[in-house]
Amino acid sequence: YVCSTWGNNHFKTFDGDTYQFPGICEYNFVSDCRESYTEFSVHIQRALNNNDHPEIQYILVKIKDIMVYLKPKLVVVNGRIVKTPFYSSGVLIESNDIYTKIYAKLGMVLMWNHEDALMVELDSKFNNHTCGLCGDYNGIPIYNEFIRGDASYNSITYGNLQKISKPNSRCEDPDETQALPSCNGHREECENLLTSPAFADCRFRLNLETYIQACMQDKCACNGNDDSFCLCSTISEYSRQCSHAGGRPGEWRTPNFC
Repeated sequence: YVCSTWGNNHFKTFDGDTYQFPGICEYNFVSDCRESYTEFSVHIQRALNNNDHPEIQYILVKIKDIMVYLKPKLVVVNGRIVKTPFYSSGVLIESNDIYTKIYAKLGMVLMWNHEDALMVELDSKFNNHTCGLCGDYNGIPIYNEFIRGDASYNSITYGNLQKISKPNSRCEDPDETQALPSCNGHREECENLLTSPAFADCRFRLNLETYIQACMQDKCACNGNDDSFCLCSTISEYSRQCSHAGGRPGEWRTPNFC
């Protein structure tokens, strides 16, 4: 089971909910939340880059007694910069120019593209034991993330609840009352992109609608700019998730597209 975040602040939980959350503080992405003993946690911090696109600035991963701090092209373990591949007590870290991956023997794989996209895969032994932006991994969409008891949360409220409070950091919570625009005008374009022949092997492996909705929100947010980030980040994510699910996406990038 995979939880991911990518592109224009999109998140997809272990239970399959997709939402947008534009926070720029440090957040709990996913942690083992059993009271007695926490095996791991993953925190992320996003910021806008020079082109005003949200990117993950750093990722902080704690696996039992190992603290890993990741920045693009930099891996720090327990305070020391290390060369990869790095192996220590059940944790393997690999990196190349495109990705950094962490494999933890306790049942976690993390993959980051040094920019906008992070994916965490967890062993089913963590069912119902996680918390954070990835949700509780109980197999039931919406429940205990966006509906808990009698309370219901919108995605901004839910995201703000995952903030890691740090005494000296100043970052504003996103406004919980902002409504996302309706982006139905872009449906056809997004549908065409995601059902192109290159993705024939992906269609039945993933929930296509999830990615169509994300693509529509991207197009809205970009106000008609033909900026590759607007279109390509969700299509890249669809392609990554398809490969992850055992599919073989064809060559969808062209010299004039992405």
